Amino acid sequence: MCAVSYLNTVPLVWGMLHGSGPEDGNGVFDLRFALPSACADQIASGDADIGIVPVIEMARQKLEYFPGTGIACHGPVRSILLISKVPLRQIRTLATDSGSRTSVQLARIILAEKFGLAGKCAPRLISRPADLATMLGEADAALLIGDAALRVDPEKLPFETLDLGGEWVSITGLPMVFAVWAGRKEVVRPSLTAAFTNSCRYGLAHIEDIVRSESVARDFPEALVREYLTSRIVFELGARDYQGLEAFLERASALDDSIASLASGGTSI
Repeated sequence: MCAVSYLNTVPLVWGMLHGSGPEDGNGVFDLRFALPSACADQIASGDADIGIVPVIEMARQKLEYFPGTGIACHGPVRSILLISKVPLRQIRTLATDSGSRTSVQLARIILAEKFGLAGKCAPRLISRPADLATMLGEADAALLIGDAALRVDPEKLPFETLDLGGEWVSITGLPMVFAVWAGRKEVVRPSLTAAFTNSCRYGLAHIEDIVRSESVARDFPEALVREYLTSRIVFELGARDYQGLEAFLERASALDDSIASLASGGTSI
């Protein structure tokens, strides 16, 4: 099973790694870590049966998801940043974090709907490793996600910066879901759902342990880790989160006909 290597995944897997037993997911799964795009590729290739999958890849691969947990936001998320050295309406090239797929589509949606950058005016996308200076050296704007975005202080940058989680919520009034536990139909069983839910709840109950551990492991200030995990990311998902997920996939499918909308797909177990 593949989990995303970013900070925002840690509460989801904390029970699997540190819980008291199978009821918390500990010992239930063979867990490994990778970038979001790599997790999706491992599912596609069959190297992993289940993973924390970017929702855009869940739709493309027609995967089923385990309900109840995931990675979402209800406002500014802090870890999905579009940074532009030119006025936003003048972006012609966008360097995207090579670890991202859902956030790339989110950037395209927001640039199209809010700034009119659609069709022939849509920016050309180039995929690059997550290094802001290099990315802006090659493109008008850069998209950073995950830990790389958390290492940037938007208020200190001399560039225009958009928090794409906040922009989505402002445009739609709905939450943004970035990733869910998902896999192919034959391996996604309702009997496993409790393990994902309990692992997440174990992590949320031990958030201060996570803050202490991850601030050292990732060289982040404790205050940043705590604020991010408790105020920016939503881990337990409800009906409104899934409405946001469907709305996102509907908009994404309008930009890319390889994306199947979940609005009528029924892909939750």
